[in-house]
Parts: sequence; structure tokens; C-alpha cells
Amino acid sequence: MNIGVIFAGGVGSRMHSKDVPKQFLEIHNKPIIIHTLEYFERNDEIDAVVISCVGEWIPHLEQLLYKFRIEKVRKVVQGGASGQLSIYNGLLAAREVSGGEKSIVLIHDGVRPLISEELLSSNIESVKKYGSAITSGIVKETIVVVDENGMVEQVPSREKSRVAKAPQSFWLDDILAVHEKAMSEGKDNSIDSCTLMKSYGYRLHMVDGPYENIKITTPDDFYTMRAILDARENEQIHGLHVSGKD
Repeated sequence: MNIGVIFAGGVGSRMHSKDVPKQFLEIHNKPIIIHTLEYFERNDEIDAVVISCVGEWIPHLEQLLYKFRIEKVRKVVQGGASGQLSIYNGLLAAREVSGGEKSIVLIHDGVRPLISEELLSSNIESVKKYGSAITSGIVKETIVVVDENGMVEQVPSREKSRVAKAPQSFWLDDILAVHEKAMSEGKDNSIDSCTLMKSYGYRLHMVDGPYENIKITTPDDFYTMRAILDARENEQIHGLHVSGKD
């Protein structure tokens, strides 16, 4: 099976969105998390989706899934005290859904909606071939590594540099084993799955994704997403107008 594991456990403190977690903010009359889930819903290679969500918002999420006809979601579970623990809860749900079948999991942020169906398929293919898929973004500016005093220690090659994004995809058994090993050693707050897997010696394969694959974390991100969706909508209208003249 190929299972989307969607992390929607954040409360949006950096978004300053009052009482609404950022994943439930609306853009173009649709919550951000629904924009995200629709790509998983439309991709024929995705067999099921599980979501790790802020506990008190689970009933609201279930209403949204019904309203927008998101039918691949098989389980919604409560998030944990950290991002790592929320993902772990989602992975446990994925194991239940898999019924013991060897499965690929695509771990993705609920607030990273500017992806594509092709990107999901590329992740699946990469896991089958290399054992992992870390979605990346092309670096357009020079990256520097600094020490604790702000002095530049290293200037990596821009050509070989990437920004790690999501989805981050693995064989379910592999990522679950690493999570459980980390927790047995008292580690429960890894920044992301890529960092966690690399720290336990796994080789990771990068898959380039769309440059606009941003995480909606701050108000600036929100306005950027809205502008991108506006541009896409205008492009569709323009295309209809041109074809209508033929």
C-alpha cells in the first residue's frame, strides 16, 4: 500500500491566527489542509491517508472531510506533544490501516499545499528504487554555514545544495523502527523525518519538487500561497478565453 501520513498537529502560533490553527485557515473558500489532501485524493497510486491532528479539532476536521468529499482518509488520530510524536502516532495508524501489508508512507505537512500529483508519484517511485524520498527545493541563493559567533565556516556548492521539504517518504517498517529506537533513547523532538533517518545511518535520496512547495507558517506564507493560487486561476481563465476565440 501507499499511505499518506499527514501531520496537522500545529496550533499556528507564528501565524497569529487567533483561535484557528493554521491548517484550518481558508484560502479560496477552502481550508489549507483540504487543498493539501486533494492532491492525495486525486492520485491513483495513493491507497489511503491517515491524519495526525490537534485533538480538539478532530471533529471539525471530520466535518471538512465529509464536506469536501475526501474519501481516502481512513483514520484521524490525535497528535503528540511534539512534531516527532505526532508523526509517530500517524505512523502507528498507518500500520493499522496497512493490515500488515508492506507499505510506503508519504509523510507530509498539512500546511504544505502547493505540491502536485506528479510529486507524490515521484516519491513512491524513489522509495521503491532507493528506499527513501526526500522532496527537495532548488537553492537559488548561496548557502553559508556559520559557527556560534556568526562567523562563516563553510560555503557549500550551490549546485549541490538543496532545501529539504516534504513529502518525506519511506518504507513504513523502516521509519517506524527508527522512531521506536529514537524514543527508546529518549529522543522525541527531531526536527523532521529526514534528520531522524539520517542520524541513524540511512542513506537518503532526494527528489526535486516544485519551487513553490512552501510550508504555510507565517502570514507572509499565507499571502504568498493566495497569490500563487490567484495566478493559477487567472492562467486558467486566460486559457479558456484564448481557446474560446478559436
